[in-house]
Amino acid sequence: MKVLFICSKNKWRSLTAEKIFERNHNFHVRSAGTENGARMKVNSGHIGWADVIFVMEKKHERRLQQKFGQELYGKKMIRLDIPDDYSYMDEELIEMLTNRVFEYIEID
Repeated sequence: MKVLFICSKNKWRSLTAEKIFERNHNFHVRSAGTENGARMKVNSGHIGWADVIFVMEKKHERRLQQKFGQELYGKKMIRLDIPDDYSYMDEELIEMLTNRVFEYIEID
């Protein structure tokens, strides 16, 4: 399964998600951001590649729909509702990501 994590700048939330879930050999994981200053800005290649897209907030969902509307057809997009209140690899963020993602996909 190919899993894409999206946040704003791809520096804290989505990058943390990529790092913790890439350890699971059942998944291929990438992350990207929606803003111009993102470490890795999401593009149509990311969208086409992904089987499942996890976004952190409603604004990320909206931005993807505005920019990649047609390309999202048939894609599973899930909003995790994780605010931009955490730093990279924050223990609370890791726990929240693990618990919320586990509701949708099975992890080892």
